Amino acid sequence: MKDELRQKLERYIENAGPSFESINALDEKGYKVKDTAQRYYSDALHFIKKGEFVNAFAALEYAEGWLDAGIAMGVVKAKGKCSEDI
Repeated sequence: MKDELRQKLERYIENAGPSFESINALDEKGYKVKDTAQRYYSDALHFIKKGEFVNAFAALEYAEGWLDAGIAMGVVKAKGKCSEDI
C-alpha cells in the first residue's frame, strides 16, 4: 500500500506542482493566499521526503484548496494542470 501511495503522490506532484510554483498574486490578499498555498505545498514535499505519504496528501489538498479559493476570489492566477489559467 505504501508503494501505491508513493506512486499516486508522484503523479499528483507532477501534475499539480507547476500550479503551486507559478502562483501570481494580484494584490495583498493574493500574496497571503500565494504564501499559504506555497507553504502547504512545501510541507507536502517535506512529508514525501520523510515517507509520510498520508500527511503529504493532506498538505497537498490544503495547498490546492487555498489555490482554488484564491483563483475563485480573483486574487491569484496560476498556470498548470490543476487550475485554469484565468
